[in-house]
Amino acid sequence: MKTNLSIRKLESNEDMRMVQGLEKQIWGENTVPTHQTYTASKNGGLVIGAFDQQELVGFSYSFPGFANGKTYLCSHMLGVHPNYQLLGIGKMLKDEQRKLAKEIGYDLLTWTFDPLESRNGYLNLTKLYGISTTYLENCYGEMEDGLNKGLPSDRLQVEWWISSERVEDAWTPKLPNYDRPFAVGQSEKGNPMMEVHLEEIPSSSEGIEVPIPNNIQFIKKDEPELALDWRMKIRAVFQSLFGAGYALVGLKKSDTDVHYYQFIKRTMIPLHIKQEENSNDYTRD
Repeated sequence: MKTNLSIRKLESNEDMRMVQGLEKQIWGENTVPTHQTYTASKNGGLVIGAFDQQELVGFSYSFPGFANGKTYLCSHMLGVHPNYQLLGIGKMLKDEQRKLAKEIGYDLLTWTFDPLESRNGYLNLTKLYGISTTYLENCYGEMEDGLNKGLPSDRLQVEWWISSERVEDAWTPKLPNYDRPFAVGQSEKGNPMMEVHLEEIPSSSEGIEVPIPNNIQFIKKDEPELALDWRMKIRAVFQSLFGAGYALVGLKKSDTDVHYYQFIKRTMIPLHIKQEENSNDYTRD
């Protein structure tokens, strides 16, 4: 599909009604009230839209957050119309969000995503250079929409340090190889399954790769019990790695039925802000 896409900040009540209409097309009836998105947009938040001609085909919605003396931007929702997915619109929206957030004065954005959704992991970590060190168990409780129904709503929390060397210089670790302590087998139906022995995780490793299925939605329909097995094993592995000081920095695609998340020690990542005047804003290491 060839499109003539444009991106702009959304600010009017009519804009927010368009966002709500697109939300319904993507997720169903449980939409964010327009008075909430409108108020956030006027008070330090950002709502950004992607348009094909005059039609809204993608959006991101964020609002201000505050914790531990630090102000940040909480990027709560990003959605793309089903007919416009896989065109790079998500990346376009995040790039514009980053530009506008820096103009406002933010240096940190956060959001959550399902660790079993490999497409989201690739965008958030490998393409945007976010990191994660926080695993949230059943973050939103039971969810009934098509993408989330059937599994605990576990989430990874992304830290996107938009003025750091990690993001500004597109920094990635230059490791010759990663340890792969978890074997991948096949179920009776031929779907990938992971064998986990937490005691075998090498605590002194520079880099560790952890497999996830490349299509969890198919496994949920084909073998729901295996999908739950993936959820619980990934939960245990990620929490163990985060507790040992590792951070998630990338997702490596493969030609097999699994992709690999990449972990390194958080202290290896250059997260300090490049601008001298902001260097005392926050402790990152």
